[in-house]
Amino acid sequence: MPWEIDFLNWLQTIHNPILDKLMVGITYLGSGGILWIIIALCLLLNKKYRTWGIVAAASLIGCLIIGNLILKPLVARTRPYDVVGFTNLLVGRLSDYSFPSGHTYASFAAATVLFAMNKKWGTCALIVAAFISFSRLYLYVHFPTDVLAGFVIGVVIALFCIQFIKPRIPQKWRGELN
Repeated sequence: MPWEIDFLNWLQTIHNPILDKLMVGITYLGSGGILWIIIALCLLLNKKYRTWGIVAAASLIGCLIIGNLILKPLVARTRPYDVVGFTNLLVGRLSDYSFPSGHTYASFAAATVLFAMNKKWGTCALIVAAFISFSRLYLYVHFPTDVLAGFVIGVVIALFCIQFIKPRIPQKWRGELN
């Protein structure tokens, strides 16, 4: 969509060396969902929060299946930098498709679970998720609709896991904080 390219091109006008380094660092927090996987593992290893660790892990796995294994190959959307021939990338070229944003759905899935568990931690996680998502636009690797779809997918999968997976966790696996 032309408006998406216009918006990404406008974002290029706010670039500066400090923001460039910051956005590259922020985007790497979400690469492969590593930040969120580490958080889920920490929750799983802590008896008090184990239930929430299971829900966070289930949400991330759901995002992997729906986003990476189903939607990305099905939609097969070209990255914006390839669509317009943009060459000033601050990160390496990616080998997978653009739609939906994996950084975004993993971030918002985990952040939504954290918000349901603890409002203060969850608010911080949602802010980090928003920055990670914005970084994908700033770096010209996703269209705005990729990020919007990633947000919706991540939140919906997390809410599904909270509603349907959490109550079905066997008692012997549950943590103290349910």
